[in-house]
Amino acid sequence: MSGFFVPHDLKAPRKGAADGPLAGLAAVVKDMYDIEGERTGGGNPDWLAAQKPATKNAGAVQRLLDAGASITGKTVCDEFFYSVAGVNAHYGTPPNLRAPGRIPGGSSSGSAAATGAGVCDIALGSDTGGSIRIPASFNGVYGLRPTLGRIDLSGVMAMAHSFDVPGWFAASAGVFRQAGRVLLDRAGVDARIDRMIVAEDAFAQADADVVGLIDTFLHRAASTLPKPERRTVAPEGFDGWREAFRIVQARETWETFGDFVTRANPKLGPGIKERMAFAATVTEADAEAARRVLRPAREHIRALVPPGTIMALPTAPCIAPRIDTPADALESFRVRVMRLTCIAGTAGLPQISIPIGTVSGCPAGLSFIGWPGGDEALLDLACGLSRHGGITR
Repeated sequence: MSGFFVPHDLKAPRKGAADGPLAGLAAVVKDMYDIEGERTGGGNPDWLAAQKPATKNAGAVQRLLDAGASITGKTVCDEFFYSVAGVNAHYGTPPNLRAPGRIPGGSSSGSAAATGAGVCDIALGSDTGGSIRIPASFNGVYGLRPTLGRIDLSGVMAMAHSFDVPGWFAASAGVFRQAGRVLLDRAGVDARIDRMIVAEDAFAQADADVVGLIDTFLHRAASTLPKPERRTVAPEGFDGWREAFRIVQARETWETFGDFVTRANPKLGPGIKERMAFAATVTEADAEAARRVLRPAREHIRALVPPGTIMALPTAPCIAPRIDTPADALESFRVRVMRLTCIAGTAGLPQISIPIGTVSGCPAGLSFIGWPGGDEALLDLACGLSRHGGITR
């Protein structure tokens, strides 16, 4: 099972409190969260070598420990979190045991893959451009990108501050919801889910077999969900939002890592190297022009999901690509993914991915986007929908 964990893994588990809502459960942590006495690597050995051991636990790690969970390992992630593939040139690709021979999805690859393999009960990850949602779909587990700002970011490596959120995975809906009660702050906005938008243009981005799986699930779960209302989310298409998101993300990522990349000249793997080189060229004027696109998009998206309304869409446009997929095809995959993930990311909204079944033996997820602070409602919804899954196509 070593493929899920970094070479600088914990030498022994960190024991959680003797009692609490997560007592007896095992949790693993993406290698971007500080653990007292350990160095935090961010997926890159040169970054790791430049770090000093953390003096205290990240806020989210401490919450898990205080609630009784034990931290059993530090998981592999994409370098500087700048990918949705889950392939790390230095530490290897964590095995996706739910879809052998296929990528686990990134950047929270090790955390999601470990959850799908049954190595842990809970796994901490993060999501900037899809890094919880995509690996959750590909590994057949539950994953939540929370409302922006609802989980403590102290002791967590940054990437792009406008979009960064910690998140988590679990294989069962009950444990998933219980972890949310521990990790989320108390700023939830309670409302009964009584309206569901089906994002037609988001479904149009996905492969036919994935759409067919989701349609079957929505039909099976009709008694649990509101009557669907079909809507177009992006009247002018997703690419304007996606490109603006990409520009702002790149600018903020360079602000975070540019000084280190310039000074230390770290060895970067394929894909990450090219994206970091692009990030170095993005000016503040470029980013501000992109923000002028994202601001009205944010308001538009939020207006679609007032309290009580959820939006259904495919988590990913396809099942996990094969590990040997050529680089140009993976870049095309990344573009398709970002058309879907930029919706919640732009608006700072919570998005949950739930495992609903398999296509050709590979997991696929269905997502629901909720209103600001609607995270708990999404967690409750996942529990209610869990009995409808297990569909095969």
